[in-house]
Amino acid sequence: MKLSILDQAPISSGKTAGEALDASLQLAKLGDELGYTRYWIAEHHDLNGLACPNPDVMLGAIGAQTKKIRIGAGAVLLPHYKPYRVAETYNLLATLYPGRIDLGIGRAPGGSAEVTMALSDNFLEQVRKYPDSLDELLQFLHNDFPEGHMFSKIKPTPVPKASPQPWLLGTSEKSAVLAAEKGMPYTFGHFMSSQDGPAVVRDYKENMAKHDANKVSQAIVAVSVICAETTEEAEALALSNQLWKVLQDKGEGQDGVPSIEEAKAYPFNDKELEKMARMNQKTVIGDPEEVKNQLIDLQKQYDVDELMIVTITHDYEARRRSYELIAEACLK
Repeated sequence: MKLSILDQAPISSGKTAGEALDASLQLAKLGDELGYTRYWIAEHHDLNGLACPNPDVMLGAIGAQTKKIRIGAGAVLLPHYKPYRVAETYNLLATLYPGRIDLGIGRAPGGSAEVTMALSDNFLEQVRKYPDSLDELLQFLHNDFPEGHMFSKIKPTPVPKASPQPWLLGTSEKSAVLAAEKGMPYTFGHFMSSQDGPAVVRDYKENMAKHDANKVSQAIVAVSVICAETTEEAEALALSNQLWKVLQDKGEGQDGVPSIEEAKAYPFNDKELEKMARMNQKTVIGDPEEVKNQLIDLQKQYDVDELMIVTITHDYEARRRSYELIAEACLK
């Protein structure tokens, strides 16, 4: 089993965005030391409690302080940007850190309607053109515009020896179909999807084979995981993120991820308890052996070689320890 890290750069209550970003940098370095395959950081805009609006900038810093781990965006939200600009940026990163750059692509807005308007023009129209924008981005990365095309004589410099590896990220059948049509590796967000994930990934693989029998499908499944020395400790750690999601649904949670103490003291109502139970069904929680067994089960259900782990706790050290325990149980 290959394991990777997905980082949303969460800000804990009582901490600053700067501290959250430093914790992300330290997490990437830890993943490099522990043998995780890749580290991806997400893009969010003016969302309370999330510190990273620009993965590109963070990857420049992370690449300089890591050695082996692949690093990338999870994901660049393409409808906000021109494909040429994205290709330039990730070609630059791939030149600086050869053979280590992933370019995850998504189409979500990553923020409110107002933020979307401030960030880009006519976002919905760009979403409609998303498949065409993907084509253009891939052609820039592969330098294979047909002769006579207006872009055939330009390159997104610097052109690296090893191009960034593009991935399509999604949570639905629609994204899986698109990834297969474009011949792209696919990452499915199990932790944030209500769909039948194994069926979605299976359809992606089948469609890939139909579109191009010579291409080997590649799929990663992103899973929410919290691991601790004991099950009880892991369950307590999970309360913080559960309360945070409850508060966000109420338009609150501006202070970031609550502490365990705040979560234990919170008067959850029946509806909120039901929401937490649903979250638990999508989250792997337990001691190292329990987590290992659950990850193996998920790997078998999805029939994939690689799982990408997202862990959100109030205590950054508890998050680091969770990844350490998982590595000791699964990567040794």
